[in-house]
Amino acid sequence: MLSLIEKVIFLKAVSLFSETPEEVLVELAAILEELDLPPEKTIIEQGEPGSSLYVIIDGQVKVHDGIRTLTILGARDVFGELSILDPGPRAASVTTLERSRLLRLDREPFHELIDDHSVVSRRIMQILVRQLRYAYREARLNQPAETLLNRVDQPHPST
Repeated sequence: MLSLIEKVIFLKAVSLFSETPEEVLVELAAILEELDLPPEKTIIEQGEPGSSLYVIIDGQVKVHDGIRTLTILGARDVFGELSILDPGPRAASVTTLERSRLLRLDREPFHELIDDHSVVSRRIMQILVRQLRYAYREARLNQPAETLLNRVDQPHPST
């Protein structure tokens, strides 16, 4: 188990929290729950409502849609950040690939933290906007060429 100081040092190296003041990180570290999970443990089930954000201390997890792997995440990666803001259904499942240690932040303690410290909510919003931009760009790149060509032929709404 990580001590409070070790959690603060670790969080400082996580992109989501890297610009968060240390006094806020101390508060955050105090409310994080450490999990030690075996290989092949499902952490998040696609379609289920979510209420927690996870940070990987060590180990690896796969984010997947059924049998299709979407990405592999490792140390200092964060997942579940959408559900900490909105309890909608999870977009994908997440399963450990090996023994993994995680930190879990639940929605209610997170809301209390951002009520007191807006820097945390601003950073979460920045990360989410980057993810949305990336997803939008990927969606456009993965469309069939004829779909994109049809868009070019259409007049722009502002014209």
